[in-house]
Order: sequence, then C-alpha cells, then structure tokens
Amino acid sequence: MSPVILFSFVIGYFLLLLTVAYVTSRGSNNESFFIGNRNSNWMLVAFGMIGTSLSGVTFVSVPGGVGTGNFYYFQIVLGYLIGYLVIAFVLIPLYYKMNLTSIYTYLEKRFGINAYKAGAFFFILSRVIGATARLYLVISILQLFIFDKLHIPFELTALVILILILLYTFEGGVKTIIYTDTLQTTGMLLGLIVCIIVIIKAMDTNFSGALSLMNDKGYTKIFNTDIKAGSFFLKHIIGGMFIAIAMTGLDQEMMQKNISVKNIKDSQKNIISFTAVLIVVNLLFLFLGGILHLYASINNITTAPDDLFPTIALSDAFSGTIGILFIIALISALFPSVDGAITSLTSCFCIDILGINKKEGTEKEKKRTRLKVHFTFAAVFFVMVLLFKAINDKLIIDFILKFAGVTYGPLLGLFSFGILTKKYLNDKLIWVVCIIAPSMALGLDMLSSPEWYEKKLHISLGLKLISENIFYGYKIGNELILINGIFTFLGLLLISKKDDKNLTGPL
Repeated sequence: MSPVILFSFVIGYFLLLLTVAYVTSRGSNNESFFIGNRNSNWMLVAFGMIGTSLSGVTFVSVPGGVGTGNFYYFQIVLGYLIGYLVIAFVLIPLYYKMNLTSIYTYLEKRFGINAYKAGAFFFILSRVIGATARLYLVISILQLFIFDKLHIPFELTALVILILILLYTFEGGVKTIIYTDTLQTTGMLLGLIVCIIVIIKAMDTNFSGALSLMNDKGYTKIFNTDIKAGSFFLKHIIGGMFIAIAMTGLDQEMMQKNISVKNIKDSQKNIISFTAVLIVVNLLFLFLGGILHLYASINNITTAPDDLFPTIALSDAFSGTIGILFIIALISALFPSVDGAITSLTSCFCIDILGINKKEGTEKEKKRTRLKVHFTFAAVFFVMVLLFKAINDKLIIDFILKFAGVTYGPLLGLFSFGILTKKYLNDKLIWVVCIIAPSMALGLDMLSSPEWYEKKLHISLGLKLISENIFYGYKIGNELILINGIFTFLGLLLISKKDDKNLTGPL
C-alpha cells in the first residue's frame, strides 16, 4: 500500500487530536492539568484507560506471542482481575479519603520525606523506561512500513511524533487526555475488530471455524501446568495480580485519571467497568494472534513475532482499508500510553520532587515551571527512544514486565507496609531498603534465568551451572514483582518499631 496514503492518514489523525485538545484545554489551569479539576466523567475515564493499559506493545506483541506462548497471556489477565478489585476497594478509598493530587503524598504522611521521594523516584524510573520502550516499538513499525519508503530518517520520525504529542498535552494535561484517550481507544478497538473480520474472511472460514483451527494447533491453551515454566499458571495469575496493583493502583499516571473523577463511587465504577472490558479486549487480541499465525502458516509468511501483524495487515493481499485501519489502530494504541506518561511524569516531578503545590508563587510562575518540566521529559523520551533503537530489540513486552517487576517492587512494599501495619520507620534508612531489595530480586532472577539476560545483554554471565544446581530448572516469571515487594516489606520491617517519637509513622 502507498506510504503516502498511510502518511496522510497519520497526519489527519494528529489534526483531529489537536482539535480535541484545543477545545478541551480552553480555560485550563494547573489543577485541570494535574487532576482535571476532579470533574471527569467516570465512563470516559474507564473507556480511555483501556487504551492506556494496552498500548502499542499489546497491539503487536500479544498477538505475535501466540505462536510460541499460546493463550498463556490470559493467565496474567485473570490476575489483573483480582488486582483491580484490590485497587477499587482498598486503594481508591484511601486516595479519596486523603484528597491526594499525587498518590505518593500518602507515603510522606505515613512514613516521611524519604519514603515520599523514593516512591516518586521509582515511578519516574519505571514510567520513563516503560513508556519509551513502547514508543520505540511503534515508531519502528511506522518507520519500516511508511517513513523508510519516504526516505525520512528514524530520528526525525521520533522527534516529530513527540512534538505533536506535546502540542496536544502541554496545555490541558489530564483534562485533555481523558477525551483524547477516549477517541484513541475507539480507534484501536475499531481497528482490532475489523482486522479480525477481514482476516477470517480471507481464510474462507468463520469465527467458530477459526477457533477450531486454533484449537487444533494448540493456540487456545490458556493454563500452563508446568510448575518449572515461567508461564506456570499460578505464577502468571499471582504475578498479574501484583502487576495490576503496582502498575495501576500505585502508578501516578493511572491513578491521576481515577482521582480526577468526582467521587469514590464513580471512581470504583470506573475501575470495575474498565476491568470487565479489558478482559474481553485481551481475549480479542489473543484471538487475533491465533488467526494471524494461522494465516501466516497457510501463506508461508515468516517474520519476527512483533512484525507479524503489520506484515500481514499492510501486505498486497489486502485492500488499503485494513492497512489504514491498522495504522490508525496502532497509533491509537500508542498515544494513550505516551501522552499519559509524559503528563503524569510532569505532575509527579512538579508535585513530588519540586513541591510546586507547596511553594509560594503566582499561577503563571507555576505554569512556567510545569511547561519546562513537560518539555524536558519529552526530550528524555527522545533520547531513550534513540537508545532503544541502538539496542534494536523489538520483542520487548517481556522486557517491560521484567523491568516493572524490579522497579515497582519497592512501591508495592512501601504501600503494603503502610496499609497492613501500624509500625514506624527510620526514614533515613528507607532508601537503603529500596535499593537493596530490588537488587536482591534482580540477582535472584538472573540466577533463575541467566539465558534471558545473556540474550538481552549479548554477554556470557556464566551462571547456567549455578542456576541448574540451585533452581533445578525453575524459572521466575511474573511473580518477580511479588518477590521484590516481599524483600522490600521485610527490609522495612527490619528498620521499624512500634512506637518511637524519633521515627516516622501513622499520624
């Protein structure tokens, strides 16, 4: 399909986003940027969060992974369900009770300034790496199928996309993103459904026939009962539960939208409805992966897992319609994760690191500071995307989950210790625990799966023999985040006391 036509639709899509941003950002201020004036419609927030949660990585990596991982990813989704219930009925009431703008303010009130700064730091680190990894993956696909053919360099593509994202987020913030995310989620789901229908028809079958063919190939297997495997069902379910709690409930980007809703009940309805739709959408992505691999097998198509969907959607075998829908759906999946990340990082840095809400100054001065931070994070994103390009590893969904297991562990440990105990902490030692705990978890994971790290780092670690003698083939999977959280919890327990006026604890 002509890259010029695809490029014109990309530009048209951006113009639509800019129009929405212009309308929604009128009369905005710092409060609307950070929390949408606490007046957001819960249904819009819930629908838009689907796009934020899935992202462009889910759009291409989940279907691509069906060929080797079957429907095992759905085990993680089942874990999400449990995690989101914890968020709805434990964390949401806590955040509203304390009337928080930044959720990490809870850590300051509960433990002190070092816990507060540690929470903000690990969120910033997690979001910068995770969001830029997702951004790189989608830009690389757009580059391969559109911009390379137009002789536009990767660096310019990345720069222009980030500038366009800045244009529709720098003024309205959360207030704007709630509406643009709704638009983008619609585009993503429409593209997903239409692509499924078209590919099924191309194989001259129907939904039930395609499902039967997938079942014959073993793709529809959901539960992995091999306890040593990284995808063992209990590992995935437990890991998915804590990934949801950490990456949504303890994540400023996701909670920033939830606490922009008017009241607790609406915010809880947002989480529950979002969860129900998310389960169905992930099933559709897995079903899409199954038919893509069936189609590739029938037509002798071989490509990298993450390139499977774009290779088929943009091939000459289909009309331009599916190619256009794929591109729109892809960028619709990309932007909710990137625009929300930049906005939440700006909010977190301004509130939690700079303390902009506690400093004296005019609204204009605070806005000027916010804009500087916003543009700085965009520049950081650009540098990180170039770094990912240099590494050139597009199969990154496992990397993102692995990295989240390391960086969100301290957040999980801090919040759970604060909620589940009434102990006080030595605030000065919190950083020590939050550095040692993830380091121990990472070391344990490296011993469990040395081949994964050797492949990613392109070096020999010489840990295979040690791994075989200690773990006997057991591979740590998504339970890494739980192990990390437990290490953090135990470390905090070591530096705690029940009551001491020199320590920081419950108010």
